[in-house]
Amino acid sequence: MVRVPPAIVILGQNSLPIAKKISAHFPGSQIYGLIDRTSNTDINFSNFGETLRELFATETPIIAICAAGIIIRTLAPLLSDKRAEPPVLAVAEDGSAVVPLLGGLHGVNDLAREIAAALGVQPAITTTGDIRFRTALLSPPQGYYLANPEDAKTFISNLLAGAKVRLEGAASWLSESNLPIAPDAKLTIRVTEKAIAPTPDCLVYHPQIVAVALTKLSNIEPEIAVSFVQQVLENAGLAPASVAGFFALKDEMGNPALEAVSQYFKVPVRFFNLSELVELDSIEFIENKAAQIALTAAGANSHLIESDRPNALNCAIALAAEPFDARAIGISRGKLAIVGTGPGGAPWMSPEVKEILREATDWVGYKFYLDLAGTLRFGQKRHDSDNREEIDRARFALDLAASGKSVAVVSSGDPGIFAMAAAVFEAIDFDAKPEWQGIDIRVAPGISAMQAAAAAIGAPLGHDFCVISLSDILKPWEVIEQRISAAAAADLVMAFYNPISKQRIWQLPRAIDILLQSRDPKTPVILGRNLGRPGQSVRVCTLGEFQPQDADMRTLVIVGSSQTRIIPRKYGDVWVYTPRRYEK
Repeated sequence: MVRVPPAIVILGQNSLPIAKKISAHFPGSQIYGLIDRTSNTDINFSNFGETLRELFATETPIIAICAAGIIIRTLAPLLSDKRAEPPVLAVAEDGSAVVPLLGGLHGVNDLAREIAAALGVQPAITTTGDIRFRTALLSPPQGYYLANPEDAKTFISNLLAGAKVRLEGAASWLSESNLPIAPDAKLTIRVTEKAIAPTPDCLVYHPQIVAVALTKLSNIEPEIAVSFVQQVLENAGLAPASVAGFFALKDEMGNPALEAVSQYFKVPVRFFNLSELVELDSIEFIENKAAQIALTAAGANSHLIESDRPNALNCAIALAAEPFDARAIGISRGKLAIVGTGPGGAPWMSPEVKEILREATDWVGYKFYLDLAGTLRFGQKRHDSDNREEIDRARFALDLAASGKSVAVVSSGDPGIFAMAAAVFEAIDFDAKPEWQGIDIRVAPGISAMQAAAAAIGAPLGHDFCVISLSDILKPWEVIEQRISAAAAADLVMAFYNPISKQRIWQLPRAIDILLQSRDPKTPVILGRNLGRPGQSVRVCTLGEFQPQDADMRTLVIVGSSQTRIIPRKYGDVWVYTPRRYEK
């Protein structure tokens, strides 16, 4: 089973039918299509190499419907650690061949078999052990961890040479394989949650069946919590690799101690409401919330185990009957990322923003901005709202994240410049809802409209500048006038957002009048409209020529300082820049 939905990459329209057939087999997968050569794909790209390397770096499984050679040459510079390689496969355009290339330790052969079965062909698997034994000892299925991979190569070589193996412990993927199992064999495969020392002739697999519940974390330092859990597991004789997850009540969400424990042991932390906990009959455990949490997480037929615990915090351990995926239990810590997509579409987005959008469960934003963000993957939800409902949108996104969702609040440009980041923190500040305190909140910057306009014409922001919104909806016009006058007196370059609208028609003329009181009419003015979008235009005039009708709400206005200069270009265009040195 592939944990991360794969990316299916195509270079031509003829590959789309096969891509769709594969995509239907993997919910959440996305089809990436080369611009100008494909249509009706989920995501468009213009550079095959950059796209493939970005997907590889984010450990996204890659199914490329193209020649294997181009994939190998593209990814070769990134190959250094086979333990970190995601599955990478080449599929023939007509679906006649499925070739696993990379990711042997992350289930690439199993993925190849799934794709081949969907296409009705045989996978081109070349791994001898996998072919002979119908299982990959180096790449156990989800829920199992190989404790001594350094011994596996020689171990498998001995099996291929004719040695037999004894199986201790239960695991259907081993017992149902073609391994040469014999009760008196010298080689051993042991499946156990216990912390035992492996040897070269004994491969040890730890099933993830341990649920650790933690409560009363309020005053515990993160380092102490990690040490405490290490000691608890050691006292119980359990292997850390057998821990499937950590579990707590929802009011502990965001606790640094839990975050530290989760990161150290590299497993999820999940949360329950009190009402979700199983009822306990034992008088000994009736008041033990940790015991209830652990048994709820481990599920049916699980049982608590006794362990000597240091006197630090309340902890309980339950063993499940089978390995389980902690991510499917309870809820995760909610995430809220306020992202800036830049002024245009995908080419303007940072890799960080693209990753956040890809991983989020929900997108929240103004419809126009969500359209710029791109296409949703399978299972994601989109929540549109009016552009004038910023605070309500922020509250909605926070409530959504508090329920365990991973939410992306989408702004154009940079979210921290006259955009949604401030609205989110304003809601947190004034509403102060306790359930919002545990949310993991981050701001991912984007290219602002003023940066895009400046870059399109040269470097008008090359020296000191300021940014002023001419909208008086949220602040008095008197304040705006004071700031324009002060910036003009300081001889700053000025970038004006929200210069004019159908309802606000007199503010921009007034701003021009204020500027002309102290600034030369020959001062350069840059007007950038629809930046990064179809119909983009960037033109230059002087402050004396500038008329209010030259701008609208999609226009970014930059007014130069006394130092800003215009450089004529050979064929009639100009560059505009503000020198780094200031000479009065």
